[in-house]
Amino acid sequence: MDTQQNTALTRALAEVPGPLPASGVIHIAIPHTDRFTVVGNHLAQHPDLSCTAVGIAVRIQSLPQGIEIGIKALAARCREGEKRIAAALRELEAFGYLQRVRDRLPSGRVITRTVFCNQPTALLRPRRPAAPQHPAAPAPRPAPAEAPAEVPRSAPARAQAPTSAPAPAPAQVPTSPPAPAPTSPPEPDTSAPQPVPPPPLFSAHPAPLFVPLVPPPTAPKPPPAPLPRPDELTPELVRAATAFLSDLRRHTPQLTLSETDVRQLVPGVAAWLERAAHPDAVRRALTTDLPHPLRHPAKLLRHRLTALLPPPLPGSQDMAVPARPRITVTPFQTCDDCDRAFRSPAPGHCRDCREHRAHRSEATRTAA
Repeated sequence: MDTQQNTALTRALAEVPGPLPASGVIHIAIPHTDRFTVVGNHLAQHPDLSCTAVGIAVRIQSLPQGIEIGIKALAARCREGEKRIAAALRELEAFGYLQRVRDRLPSGRVITRTVFCNQPTALLRPRRPAAPQHPAAPAPRPAPAEAPAEVPRSAPARAQAPTSAPAPAPAQVPTSPPAPAPTSPPEPDTSAPQPVPPPPLFSAHPAPLFVPLVPPPTAPKPPPAPLPRPDELTPELVRAATAFLSDLRRHTPQLTLSETDVRQLVPGVAAWLERAAHPDAVRRALTTDLPHPLRHPAKLLRHRLTALLPPPLPGSQDMAVPARPRITVTPFQTCDDCDRAFRSPAPGHCRDCREHRAHRSEATRTAA
């Protein structure tokens, strides 16, 4: 007697079509007549978006156009803090629902427009133009400016009607308009240019407005890099690599490998050992900062053996510093006549003294 029965709920459950499920949620769908927002299941049931991001997306869709949806503005409307709202906006931006586009105004000022798309995957499909030009062609037909062009064509038809027979004259009146009807649309196109509608915001262009930052899950993934192999897989390297991989479970129990995994990873470890990597250094590179939980240890070791492979050690010739080229310095000499210093590989006279001796000898020969 103390339990209160909700008669409205009972009546609503009775109106649900079909048998009621024994467990799980029961939907009572009452159609909305005002103040509602249509949300797609691709957003409401998104497998990679958090519930906070989905709620913020629904809140943004319900707001009218032009409302500020920054972090502080949303924090004033919601109970979540600024950090959670910022993380939710980053999630929405990563999956293409939210985009920030830089635009330049006619005044030269650069602004950032925040655009929310309720179905980002539809932007990648080709779309038809939003404003076709065919409906705009019949508009000039009833205009009075175009009427005089067709009056002379119908006037001879009415003038010839009394000469042939007075009765068929009314019958030819409805037949005259269909004849020029197909030719009337091209006339306004040549005489008066039609106004060009502005391009739609979301249309198929060579450079789309929105480019998703994260590729969709169905996008083809690049093939993984091959496992490194040594130049020569000797029996000693195979034995050392097998022992190293089998011993990993002693240090890290999460890296317990099967015999098949060990045989597949032996060339990668042999490539490290061939490049003079110490086993302790290889173990640290493979076992440091492991994810929790570790579901596929063999795949993790394969990735680390490939991505963290060190370069081979340089040889003694590679480490040798190239010798600097020797610069020959011409020594100073002292002139035998004027004791002036000058550079010359051999002792003798400076340039001025050589020229003076040449002039004196030339004058002696001339005098002789």
